[in-house]
This record gives sequence, structure tokens and C-alpha cells, in this order.
Amino acid sequence: MKGYKDPGFQDRAAASARAKTSALEKLKSAPKPDAEELAAAVARREAREAKAAAKRAALLQQKEEAERLEQEKQAQLELEREKAAAAVPTEAERKAARDARYAARKKRKS
Repeated sequence: MKGYKDPGFQDRAAASARAKTSALEKLKSAPKPDAEELAAAVARREAREAKAAAKRAALLQQKEEAERLEQEKQAQLELEREKAAAAVPTEAERKAARDARYAARKKRKS
């Protein structure tokens, strides 16, 4: 029984050269795209790029709208905080109101 013989360097190099030449011939024999196919491919690419640009613009607009709404919300909250702070009477205002009630009660009694 004959054993397996490892291919030598020359055999491997020749096989590689044959594979390269057959791949090159196959590539050369492939049909070339005509002008219509190239134009259609360019049109598809441009349409895809335009669609992507429109999508980016829409996302940017949504982001800007969300930021604007968030700013309005923050401004509204700040206004409400200011109103709440203004609604709480100071110590002097509470004292003046108490004194007015006391004077009115004293006036009623006399």
C-alpha cells in the first residue's frame, strides 16, 4: 500500500498559479455591465442617499422639537416655582395681616 505523499513546494506553487490564471480568465469572461445598468445603479445609489439624508433631517428636526419642548417645560416649571415662592408670605407680611385682624376684632368689640 502506497502512503500519502505531501506535495512539495513546486507542486503547491504550480497549483496556485493554475488557480490564479483560471480565476483571472473567469473574471475576464464575465459580462461587462452596460450603460443602462450603470445608470440604474447610480440612480439607485442617489435615491438611497437622498432617502438617508431626508431621514437624518427628520431626526434632527424631531430632536430640535424635543429640545424646544423641554426648554418650554423647564421655563414653565421655573415660572411655577417663582409663583409658589411669591405666594408664601414673608414674616413681615404675616405679622401685618395678624395685626390687621387684631385691630378689626378690637374695633368690633368696642
